[in-house]
Amino acid sequence: AGLPGDLPELEPECRNLLAAFAEDSAALTGCLGRRARPVRLCQGCQGHYRRLLAQYGSIAHAVGNSSESHNCAKSILTSDRLQIVVTLAEFFNETWEAANCANCLKNNSEGLSNSTEEFLDLFNKSLTCFEHNLQGQAIDLSPNNYTEVCKNCNETYTKLNDLYNHLQRMNRQGGESAHSAHLCIDVEDAMNITRKLWSRTFNCSLPCSDTVPVIAVSSFILFLPIVFYLSSFLHSKQKKRILILPKRIQSNASLVNIQEKYS
Repeated sequence: AGLPGDLPELEPECRNLLAAFAEDSAALTGCLGRRARPVRLCQGCQGHYRRLLAQYGSIAHAVGNSSESHNCAKSILTSDRLQIVVTLAEFFNETWEAANCANCLKNNSEGLSNSTEEFLDLFNKSLTCFEHNLQGQAIDLSPNNYTEVCKNCNETYTKLNDLYNHLQRMNRQGGESAHSAHLCIDVEDAMNITRKLWSRTFNCSLPCSDTVPVIAVSSFILFLPIVFYLSSFLHSKQKKRILILPKRIQSNASLVNIQEKYS
């Protein structure tokens, strides 16, 4: 006989939408998990994320063929307290936004931006340079001697570091949100890996493009006490002259009086 009408089954259309959302959620979860270390979320999972958003939109705007009570959005999204589909969609959206993936992608989110591709190309060249020069030093008896890496990879690493700093400055100038201070997680993680290899593992010196301004500011700060004491000394000397001057005038006047008195 079946159950009463207050416990209806999902319409076939709604069941298909729910199944497709479940499959896309599983695919995106798998992609995020596989690309969690090293971080390659934005590069590798953008297609899965777009499909999931499209599928969620289909559910939110779909209407079943029967009465209004069987609307797919109502049945799938808001018919119970837990709202699993809504919770999953919010989790994926918050994860994507926290990773700042939009900062790595083109405006339409289809593919990486030109600046991101340029950075990743330099990143791969840096790693290739590290590996190539490490192979050349395999015969060295000292495992901590990475002079060849530092010397031969300095130019590539400097370009990578400068580009990263430039992207950071551009991102801070153009963003207003709380995440605007960060580049996408793929770029940040790649730069962190490279910097650790360069400075900690290979013990190479970090090139600093701000060396001249830093030296200038430091010199100015160190020079301030000298300026202060010199100005104080000159000021006190000038004050002393002003105080002594009337005495000279008075002594000259006295001398004239004495001369007149005995003349």
